[in-house]
Amino acid sequence: MMKRIGRRRGSPDTRESILEVARRHFADKGFDATTVRAIASEAGVDPAMIHHYFGTKEELFRQSLSIPFDPATMIPKIVAEGQEHAGENLIRMFVGVWDSPLGAAGAALIRSAMSNEWTTRLLREFISTQILRRVIAELKLDPVEAPLRASLVASQLAGLAMMRYIVKLEPIASLPVEDLVHAVGPNVQRYITGSLSAAA
Repeated sequence: MMKRIGRRRGSPDTRESILEVARRHFADKGFDATTVRAIASEAGVDPAMIHHYFGTKEELFRQSLSIPFDPATMIPKIVAEGQEHAGENLIRMFVGVWDSPLGAAGAALIRSAMSNEWTTRLLREFISTQILRRVIAELKLDPVEAPLRASLVASQLAGLAMMRYIVKLEPIASLPVEDLVHAVGPNVQRYITGSLSAAA
């Protein structure tokens, strides 16, 4: 009997094959240029199967990097009390996630990105399209200044994550959350709403 030729049926192996192809596409082409149809074609499945497993392209991207939280549900909380409290709320949310069991996955991802260019490209693309783009939209930042403001905020968060969770530099590593909010929040707030000009 001839072996049936056609698209692959659903299975755990199929799901992992989709993720493997997705990682390559997202790293090589970026999030915006990658299509679910192209991933499905290379993985040998119907696009509907990708939607069955992952729902949206955003969720597929998140799972391809094993990101343990969904930015779409967390970022709106940053501006819940108004733009003027965004810096403190961002630090509080960020440290809360990293201090939870989810933080171990984030630390592993950063370690991998430090030694693997492929993972670095994926992480950079995720930060740009899934986090910074949403932050800019939620905070309604000036479109001219928004990219610089968002990247400055990202640099502050990346430095905090590195020192607290990777290097484990004391006393930052064991500082209570609200102490970090009080110490770092104003810096992040300045990046969000303060003047960026040399004259100021």
